[in-house]
Amino acid sequence: MFTQQLAPVAGSLGWSALVATLPLLTVFVLLGVVRTKAWVAALTGLGVALVVGISIYGMPVGQALSGAVQGAVFGLFPIMWIVVNALWIYRMTVYTRHFDVLRRSFGQVSADPRIQGLIVAFCFGALMEALAGFGAPVAICSVMLVALGFTPVRAAVVSLVANTAPVAFGAMGTPVITLAQVTGLPLDVVSSMVGRQTPILALFVPLILVAIIDGRRGVRETWVQALVCGVAFAIAQFAISNYVAPELADIGASLAGAGALVLTLRTRVRVGSAGTSDVDTRVDSQPSDSREDVFKAYAPYGVIIVIFALGQVPFIKSLLTKATWTFHWPFLDVHGSNGKAVSGNTFSLPLLNTGGTLVLIAGIITAAVLALPWRVAIAEWGRTVYELRFAILTVTGVLALAYVMNLSGQTTTIGNFVAGAGALLAFFSPVLGWFGVAVSGSDTSANALFGALQVTAAGKTGLPPDLLAAANSSGGVLGKMISPQNLTIACVAAQLPGQEGMLLRKVLPWSAGLLLVMCVLVVLQSTAILGWMVP
Repeated sequence: MFTQQLAPVAGSLGWSALVATLPLLTVFVLLGVVRTKAWVAALTGLGVALVVGISIYGMPVGQALSGAVQGAVFGLFPIMWIVVNALWIYRMTVYTRHFDVLRRSFGQVSADPRIQGLIVAFCFGALMEALAGFGAPVAICSVMLVALGFTPVRAAVVSLVANTAPVAFGAMGTPVITLAQVTGLPLDVVSSMVGRQTPILALFVPLILVAIIDGRRGVRETWVQALVCGVAFAIAQFAISNYVAPELADIGASLAGAGALVLTLRTRVRVGSAGTSDVDTRVDSQPSDSREDVFKAYAPYGVIIVIFALGQVPFIKSLLTKATWTFHWPFLDVHGSNGKAVSGNTFSLPLLNTGGTLVLIAGIITAAVLALPWRVAIAEWGRTVYELRFAILTVTGVLALAYVMNLSGQTTTIGNFVAGAGALLAFFSPVLGWFGVAVSGSDTSANALFGALQVTAAGKTGLPPDLLAAANSSGGVLGKMISPQNLTIACVAAQLPGQEGMLLRKVLPWSAGLLLVMCVLVVLQSTAILGWMVP
């Protein structure tokens, strides 16, 4: 049996916390300063976590390695299992050219670049975030906006800023699923709390996007459409995350936002030449698509919605849940400093009742709808895995690091030290998530690293643990637009080689401003003023 220690370094909580941060500092320095590849930083940080856990915290070597393997397995299944299958569906639509049909369909809704920006970057970007996440929305939307006539810089900035509100529920709910796993909080509680924070962002983001595209005039002339889109998105994201399933939150929200926006376009808004002369809105030369092709272009996303909706039917959900394997993880016998066994000693493997498997089923149906030969569909799945090989290595490395830190007691030490912030903890809680995503590029990774820490700190200060855990994810979504990985993805997609610094300067003010809004919201939710919002 291994019992965690709170202050293994000379009995000092401060010095112990400093040592416990070494794995995180290693990752951040390698990514943000040295700028190594993400998977190199993750594996190096894992090595440091193992050294600290074994040599400083006294965790047996076998248990430390076993904990790392457990984290890596969770990174593969269900985390990357979701991402691989979701991106596979996207690749099949690209292969059959139905993704081009979808893009043209968006362009025909309106010739107004401000409306196009909302439809493509905010609504469709949220849908892509729901299905794939991990940089895919920024890459895809940047390409689509350039194709619609946006300048590369404007396309990249709009795509980056738009990729905020849906991130916490991206990749079929992967970030909140991970947050629930590492914190031990029920998934429905975590999902509900995040769903009472990020929808507030959705009210601001569409207005910010039209301001980026066309300045003050853009806000003055299209604030109604932007507000309607944001309100519809926010209401749907709140309702689905609280009362349906986190996996469907972004899908429903993106469709609701797009539907509400289209309903407001009864009259075409014309844009003058001033301020938007660099945006070509001509769509006359685009080929017309048959109804069958348009149906097939939208079909994959409809199939996913239906599959996930059926998965929530009590009878079907009960059958799927039976295929869950829960067992004591080999070689682990970890107890907290209070003497109680930690939840990490057991592991659950949901084979059917998991987002990845449901998306796989939707992918198989999609292949049939698109009339894609099975040999080609299987080959595309293999290419998807190959394309994501480094992302898989990064995510498994980060989660292995997180599990070692959690099981050895490093996270608990940091949490106890951070708890000394007292009442200020509610304000700084989103900042911690923001910092984690800004460096790692992933809300999932930031939740894996800091989720348990937030809950531990909440327990020491008397703040609601679900509030601070959710704040980590909700604050984290605002760091994605300034993360080196996302900036690089945007530059590559919009053909802006070496312009990451320029993009950073353009999006940083929006990131910092929205972060301040989130910090104030969390503080108010921790008091009697908005405490009623905490489930």
